[in-house]
Amino acid sequence: MAFSIFMIKEPTLFSNDSAETKIEFLRREINRHNELYYQKSQPEISDAEFDALLEQLKTLETENPDLIAPDSPTQRVGGRAEGFKSFVHLVPLMSLDNSYDIDELKAFDERCQRLADGRAFDYVAELKIDGLSLALHYENGFLIAGATRGDGFTGDDVFGNVKTIRTIPLKLKNDYTGRVEVRGEAFLSRSQFERINEELKEKEEKTFANPRNAASGTLRQLDSSIVAARRLDLFPYDVLSGSSKMFVTHWESFEFLEKAGFHVNSNRRLCRNIEAVIEFCNAMQERRESFDYDIDGVVVKINSTRLQEEFGATNKAPRWAIAYKYPALQATTRLNDIQVQVGRTGALTPVAYLEPVLLAGTTVARASLHNEDEIKRLNVKLGDWVLIEKSGEIIPQVLQVIESRRDGCERDYEFPKNCPVCETKVARPAGEAVTRCPNPDCPAKVKARILHFASRKAMDIEGLGEILVEKLVDLNLVKNVGDIYSLTTEQVAELERMAEKSATNLMTQIEVSKDRTLHRLIYGLDIRHVGERYAKILARHFRSIENLQKATVEELDQIHEIGLAVAMSVFNWMNNPRHQDLIRRLKSAGVKTEIGGESQANTNENFNGKTFVLTGKMENFTRDEAAKLIEERGGRVSSSVSKKTDYVIAGSDAGSKLEKANLLNVTVVDEARFAEMVS
Repeated sequence: MAFSIFMIKEPTLFSNDSAETKIEFLRREINRHNELYYQKSQPEISDAEFDALLEQLKTLETENPDLIAPDSPTQRVGGRAEGFKSFVHLVPLMSLDNSYDIDELKAFDERCQRLADGRAFDYVAELKIDGLSLALHYENGFLIAGATRGDGFTGDDVFGNVKTIRTIPLKLKNDYTGRVEVRGEAFLSRSQFERINEELKEKEEKTFANPRNAASGTLRQLDSSIVAARRLDLFPYDVLSGSSKMFVTHWESFEFLEKAGFHVNSNRRLCRNIEAVIEFCNAMQERRESFDYDIDGVVVKINSTRLQEEFGATNKAPRWAIAYKYPALQATTRLNDIQVQVGRTGALTPVAYLEPVLLAGTTVARASLHNEDEIKRLNVKLGDWVLIEKSGEIIPQVLQVIESRRDGCERDYEFPKNCPVCETKVARPAGEAVTRCPNPDCPAKVKARILHFASRKAMDIEGLGEILVEKLVDLNLVKNVGDIYSLTTEQVAELERMAEKSATNLMTQIEVSKDRTLHRLIYGLDIRHVGERYAKILARHFRSIENLQKATVEELDQIHEIGLAVAMSVFNWMNNPRHQDLIRRLKSAGVKTEIGGESQANTNENFNGKTFVLTGKMENFTRDEAAKLIEERGGRVSSSVSKKTDYVIAGSDAGSKLEKANLLNVTVVDEARFAEMVS
């Protein structure tokens, strides 16, 4: 088989090298890139290139099963589990006592001073990551078990999912041969959390309320491939050998963990006294929002493990550690009402209207309840006291009802059977959690669709905002996005608070929008499951709305990245008579419905449907210019070379991508030949 090397740091391998040599090299490279990406934030290759390396290793190991090792990167993702078994912790995974102000922190210090009885000691201050604790067990250097905290004594065995976390080494790098337990906090970074929620929104599935809930839900997935795709992380915070601490001081454990290959959080401090601890707590609170992960405070521990053992623990928490908690992102308040909003897909979303409460520096008066099932799960009644939570920029969520505060005055809430806007009977498709209004002419859906069509990522019609759209729809001047192009300056100028100059500016923006790119139009049409990325793929492939209308489900499903659900959604939308009439109206109004004014028949056969990779420096084209030329002619630009690549365009100083192209026998084209192809 062909063999490729990325960013080589070691002697080049050739096709006649043994399978064992290739496998060992690939394992070292993959582990090195893992460390560069997750622990040093200095990636050398793209995600696609990393996946290609992993795929090569999988192929070699499949061909040579006797060479598969338990610490191979391919062993991180398994299959689907039937359920989780219980796991009994050798040493209880205890929770910590909390302190909420500086006085309580000082009181903790006074207790420690009394217990130390005049002996000097120092503290270790670490960030309190807002995730969930894991216990990882290694034997002779190999990871053999992984479990959640559970009740502190018994947790869930989630070993299959733990192996997917790339910052957890499958084999300790420092060759420790004894039995060792590493404890750490699993979490989801804010950036990964946002990515996951965006993907769930595109699929019209329920999003997670915050990164912690996402991490917790992910670790309890029965399919480990889902866990791997969500990219959990872990910061270790302790290490034990048997039932005892491994080192004389807690601070030494971090050095061991770093050498073992763990992703150790650098935001920690060895503090000589409680004043230094307080200074660290205040400094980290100021930096709290700058981290790519959520923290809810600082954990303070006695550094001496001998004193830790001597101080002991209460029934629930150690006496030698405490958590200093930052001001809560949660609050309790009364739920006065529930009102249902109707989105552009017709989805009915219940919103809790609350007694205004100060939360994380802002006054909150509304919170999401997601859907009818969530209301039933929470057992919400009007007038209830509820716990709400705010995380990042996401609308606050109702976490739970405080039933102990009920006084009998609360009222049951019944989810509407008819649309609250148009009175049409609502429907809930089988297998879905979302209830929808089926009326395509529901004013709420019309308004939301128009706002989406005019949004920045779609047709970018500046000035067509929420207030103006409300007026246009309520006055029956606009019933769908096609009506936007039938508006006149006089109609708009007559609206309340709209002067002639504002109306003229809006009409100019509407006229300019007719020349937007094809993918913006496809995205703006609001086809279910088709977000911005899928809109670009469809535009590149079909190059015109007319060609997209002719596509069959089979043709759509065969496009790279377009699955059956998206294919069926596009096909059904395009074959709906109402939508066909809308496209005719848009074309008649002068809206551009093809790329470069050309049809699919005029695309360049050297490019159409083919995949290109750009590498090196070109004299007469920038990377963006070359990519645009390829896409205009029906081609697709990829960031990595694979067997599916048709051409590699190689400029000067081309690196590993050129090497891989040669090894895979992919056609390599220089700048001069590329210029001929596009001319």
